[in-house]
Amino acid sequence: MNFELSDDQLALRDGARDLLDGLADIARVRAVVEASVGVDDALWKAMAEQGWPGIAVDESLGGLGFGTVEVAVLLEEVGRHAAPAPVASTALVLRALIDGGETDWAARVLADGGIGCAAWSREADAVRAEGAAGAWRLTGRSDPTPYAPSASVAVVVAATPDGSTGVFAVDLDEVGRPGAEPAMDRTREVGWLTFDATHAVRLGDESAVIALLDRGATFASAEMLGGAARALELAVEYAKDRVQFGRPIGSFQAVKHRCADMLVDVEGMRSTSYWAAWCIGAADPEASIAASTAKVWCSDASKRVMASALQVHGGIGFTWEHDLHLFLKRGQLDQVTFGDAVYHRDRLAGLLRTRVEAGESVI
Repeated sequence: MNFELSDDQLALRDGARDLLDGLADIARVRAVVEASVGVDDALWKAMAEQGWPGIAVDESLGGLGFGTVEVAVLLEEVGRHAAPAPVASTALVLRALIDGGETDWAARVLADGGIGCAAWSREADAVRAEGAAGAWRLTGRSDPTPYAPSASVAVVVAATPDGSTGVFAVDLDEVGRPGAEPAMDRTREVGWLTFDATHAVRLGDESAVIALLDRGATFASAEMLGGAARALELAVEYAKDRVQFGRPIGSFQAVKHRCADMLVDVEGMRSTSYWAAWCIGAADPEASIAASTAKVWCSDASKRVMASALQVHGGIGFTWEHDLHLFLKRGQLDQVTFGDAVYHRDRLAGLLRTRVEAGESVI
């Protein structure tokens, strides 16, 4: 089995990095942060022109026709640059619309360069759906949702009258968007989606909820991978340049060990997040297990990497003027998006217990 990216995937990564180096360098990201605009319109327009939102959408619908691994390739670079652009959320919305049979709606979002947001809440009944085919209404408030203040369509997980959950789409152009809320991560806007008998279109049942959760957790993991990889690079660069007692601090054993541990964590994040992306793209039966494994590992590893990067940088790392804070705070949001590590450990236990009870192997 070949665990390396293909030549086409490497070319995609290099092209994405070139675009982001030019349009999402750290100075520009800081300018967007200071302006509190939430989305860099010029960057998003460039991404849309290159087909990023629809990279995993069939060409017949206006997409590029690639797979979930290619989405992960893009999201790793988005995370590596802390780019203020809704690639992950829009890709999630497009997939949910298409799987739910709303292909015309998805095509319109793609054609207009629209933005999507995906609302998944830890409490299953945070949003409740009532009604029947063609007349569904949502009531309640979702967990804080990235890019809700700029989105044209929201995909929402809601409890249904039969005691299960379903996936619903809401036209925010029609019902209105929430305002942006203060957040630790200032590279992305966040809003509360509040519904009061709000009209919605049902996209799917419990299986659609599982698919959305798997993709959301995997996409968040890929962004955390990119952010952690960049934090490691910043720490290594600083350890080479910072001199103490007449020597670069990178020559001290304690600093070497921290950097080595960070590398182990980052490579583990890479393995789990790409495994999850491959499983989803291949419709593998392991997809849910892989997605939760990635979310657990990447959430925990992201915390460790960011903490170690702060320690290597010393006092300067704790100041807002240092770029590390952009990645640290972005990682904190990704760590809880689509379930934190505790939630996904519980989910994994449930998934594996079913196998054990059936007498099957958990490996």
